[in-house]
Amino acid sequence: VQLQASGGGLVQAGGSLRLSCSASGGTFRSYVMGWFRQAPGKEREFVAAISWSGDSTYYADSVKGRFTISRDNAKNTVDLQMNSLKPEDTAVYYCAAAVFTIVSFPKKCSDYHEYTYWGQGTLVTVSS
Repeated sequence: VQLQASGGGLVQAGGSLRLSCSASGGTFRSYVMGWFRQAPGKEREFVAAISWSGDSTYYADSVKGRFTISRDNAKNTVDLQMNSLKPEDTAVYYCAAAVFTIVSFPKKCSDYHEYTYWGQGTLVTVSS
């Protein structure tokens, strides 16, 4: 499956951005989708994940209450709504797709090693 992320940009602290990831070439609803980010000089870190139907979501503590992940299986898209942005949210954001079981999803969805397919990344810069 091919993933294409978009929606990054420059925003002031406290502002909002909406990232979108479009998938093609696979059966979108069969994948768990995740968003990860990587700041300069830091390791890639988990942001959010969403189950196949969208009824289960997980968030990193650092973004809980500010970010919302959603998916539209009819359009093969997964979005990340980011509100109350902080300078520490500055990073390249990646969408990713993984094959999980119902048992493994909650345990492993935050581990980027478990994701097989990755988008190219979109840069989010939050100014103070």
